[in-house]
Amino acid sequence: MSIAAAIEEKVRQALTVQYLVIENESHMHSGPAGDSHFKLAVVAGEFSGKRAVARHQLVYAAVADLMNNPVHALALHLYTADEWQQKNGDIPLSPNCKGGSKQS
Repeated sequence: MSIAAAIEEKVRQALTVQYLVIENESHMHSGPAGDSHFKLAVVAGEFSGKRAVARHQLVYAAVADLMNNPVHALALHLYTADEWQQKNGDIPLSPNCKGGSKQS
């Protein structure tokens, strides 16, 4: 199973997911990133009434055994259904890495 698939499976097991998209952003980072940098957008009912930190904690708890190895970075965009509708389904773009061997 790919790392992205493992992340998705764990999040779907932990939350009532209404929408989920995962992107491998490893190519945007310097060095031998491999499959270690991901962006995850999730719409779930469990986020209702929770601040961003509590939402992040729910997702990080679900994928805890993947963090640090093989996953180095996980950008999270977490929404309720209403918030997602207000954003028209737009997921923020991630900046390119400027560290290591990458140049600005």
